[in-house]
Amino acid sequence: MKRLIKSWIPPAVLNAVRGMCSDDIHFQGRFSTWESARAASSGYDDEAIFRKSRAAALKVKSGEAAYERDSVLFDHVQFSYPVLSGLLRGACGRGGNVRVLDFGGSFGTTYRQFKAFVRPSVSVRWHIVEQPRVVEAGQAEFADEALKFFHTLEEAAAAEGPDVVLLSSVLQYVPKPYDLIRHICSIGAESIVVARTPCALAEQDVLTVQVVPPSIYKASYPCWIFAEAKLLQAFSAEYRLVASFQEPGGPLQSNQGPFELRGFILERKSSSR
Repeated sequence: MKRLIKSWIPPAVLNAVRGMCSDDIHFQGRFSTWESARAASSGYDDEAIFRKSRAAALKVKSGEAAYERDSVLFDHVQFSYPVLSGLLRGACGRGGNVRVLDFGGSFGTTYRQFKAFVRPSVSVRWHIVEQPRVVEAGQAEFADEALKFFHTLEEAAAAEGPDVVLLSSVLQYVPKPYDLIRHICSIGAESIVVARTPCALAEQDVLTVQVVPPSIYKASYPCWIFAEAKLLQAFSAEYRLVASFQEPGGPLQSNQGPFELRGFILERKSSSR
C-alpha cells in the first residue's frame, strides 16, 4: 500500500477544471494495464513540473498572487462551492471545527481556498498526503499550525483522525484506485468528498493516456475514466451517497466516448448524524 501511495499523480496534475476542458488536452489509446499505459506516456516524474508548482505556491504564500491551481496563478480565489459545502458539512455538529485529510493535495491549493472562504472562527486541521519531494518541500516551506504534510495515509491518520477525506482530481491517476478506495474507507472518516473525477455512463472503466498541453506543462500520463456506477459501488459498503454534482465544462470527449468530470459527497453509514 505504501508503494501505491507514493507512485501516483504529480502535485500539479490538472487540478484546474479549466485545464481539463481545454481543446488542447486530449486522450489517446485504450490500455489493458497500467504498465502499458505508463510506457506509452512521458510520465509524471518531471522535475520541471514540481518546480513550477512549488514556485507558484510560494508566490501565493508571499502575497504576489491571490491563488494558484495547476501551477497557474490567479488574481482571485477560484472557489469550488460543491467541495466547500462537502467540507463544511464535515464541520457541522463539531463546533465549527474540521479535520481534513487531503490525499494528493499538492502544496495546499484547496486548503487555501477553504481558508479564504470560511470565517476565521472556523478551526481547520489539514493533513496532506503527497509524493516524497512534495512532502519535504511542504514541511520546510508551507506547513504551519493547521497545515501538515505526510508521506502516507497511515501517518496522516495516526497524527489526527480526519472528519473528512478529500479526493480531488486524484483517483484517476492512481494505478490501483479501488485498493486506495478500500484503504480510505477503512480510516473511518465521517465524510468523503470526491471531486473532478472523470466518469462515464459505461459498464467498465477505461484506462487511457491524458496528454497535457504545453501551456500548462508538457507531459502525459495514464488516466482512468471510471464507470460511475462501479466507482460509487466501491464506497457503498461503508458510505452512502449524499449528493453528486457535475463539474463545469462537460461533457468531455475521449477516443472511447463522452464523459464528465463528476463529484460526490459521501457519508459513513454508521454516522450518528
